[in-house]
Amino acid sequence: MSVLTVACEQTEVLLFDPISSRHIKTLTEAHEDCVNNIRFLDNRLFATCSDDTTIALWDLRKLNSKVCSLHGHASWVKNIEYDTNTRLLVTSGFDGNVITWDTNRFTEDGCPHKKFFHTRYLMRMRLTPDCSKMLISTSSGYLLILHDLDLTQSLEVGSYRMLRARRTPLSSDGGTSASRSAGTPRQGNDSSKIHPHREGMSPRNSLEVLTPEIPGERDRGNCITSLQLHPKGWATLIRCSSNMDDQEWTCVYEFQEGAPTRPLVSPRCSLRLTHYIEEANVGRGYIKELCFSPDGRLICSPYGYGVRLLAFDESCGELADCLPVQTSCLREIRSIYSHSDVVLTTKFSPTHCQLASGCLSGRVALYQPKF
Repeated sequence: MSVLTVACEQTEVLLFDPISSRHIKTLTEAHEDCVNNIRFLDNRLFATCSDDTTIALWDLRKLNSKVCSLHGHASWVKNIEYDTNTRLLVTSGFDGNVITWDTNRFTEDGCPHKKFFHTRYLMRMRLTPDCSKMLISTSSGYLLILHDLDLTQSLEVGSYRMLRARRTPLSSDGGTSASRSAGTPRQGNDSSKIHPHREGMSPRNSLEVLTPEIPGERDRGNCITSLQLHPKGWATLIRCSSNMDDQEWTCVYEFQEGAPTRPLVSPRCSLRLTHYIEEANVGRGYIKELCFSPDGRLICSPYGYGVRLLAFDESCGELADCLPVQTSCLREIRSIYSHSDVVLTTKFSPTHCQLASGCLSGRVALYQPKF
């Protein structure tokens, strides 16, 4: 069954048939506050999260009531991910916490959970497609990467101020390592990656703290609002704004693999800015969620009262075939203006040649190319 689910500001979740655009059902009181994100766990089970600090599990076969409600966050819950290997649900919120939930053992009263990670100024959290890395964006312009991810371990990190100042790596037992890099960060990226080393074993949950390079913004702070991953795990896609909220950019950063398994004198940043484009700064203060197409060749970005489709070259080539020697601009393939208010979210269908966008006033638009 193909279903388009829509998270709404006023406690509702809408369900549509994406082919016919027919409205299927409205979950009128899905939560007690704004619904922020929806994630399918399989073909029938999906999770929603809300500013009411809870996560809810739903079954498409029985939508009259929730499967269960999950309580553990202390503030607005903004993001849901799912590790298909361990069947752990992973959520993040404005309380700075990343929490894992064991959906293998859920009941009507909820399911076991534990705090996996904490950092101040947390905005968005994503898992790479193979669940080997976790990326966390922050409103202070930092990007955190946990490499060789193990969600079964809980990690304790002090205040974000300490993490920012010391950039200490995480040890395998969740503490902080005493070692520190003496190398000079790569220009344009304030970074320092150190992998804790265990004899005969690969390091797990090693932490990297980056300030992603923004063209023309080296002397100004920025806020990383939207964060997405390339469907093949090759790159990360971010939408960021200046600290004065007067400029916005969409940026693509390639993952540079081959990371060392022990500290080096000059650590290598694992991200490289490959493409970017400046965005229309319409709807200041609102987060605009962008997305990759299922094949990773197109980017759909909210652009004022519409969307624009961006590519790495004029032929919509693969990122791997379009990596420039120097950072280059994304190519605008087409712009579509079909809303009467600021577009805040976009999403490609994973199964159909279709795109959806939603605006501030609540209207959802579906686009399907004609051949």
